[in-house]
Amino acid sequence: MNDFEKQMKDYRLTTAHIYYYRPDFERLLQEYVWQELDIAPRFPVLRKFLDFWEKNLDGKLHSVRVASLELIKPAELRMADTMIIH
Repeated sequence: MNDFEKQMKDYRLTTAHIYYYRPDFERLLQEYVWQELDIAPRFPVLRKFLDFWEKNLDGKLHSVRVASLELIKPAELRMADTMIIH
């Protein structure tokens, strides 16, 4: 499925700020910014990524902040104040 088809199926641009402990210095937090089309509010794509992170990467997760924005919206209709006739 391409990005346009995903957006038509209610996928939204999702940005996650992932904070994790550095594996070589566990008192230091590092930030990783992840961005992908995903479905709110369950975020299955992000959850799959975080599951992969926890199973395969050394940096232990601290917290995740998520923002989501609908890219394709219904058109806005505005009425004109004047009518021009030729």
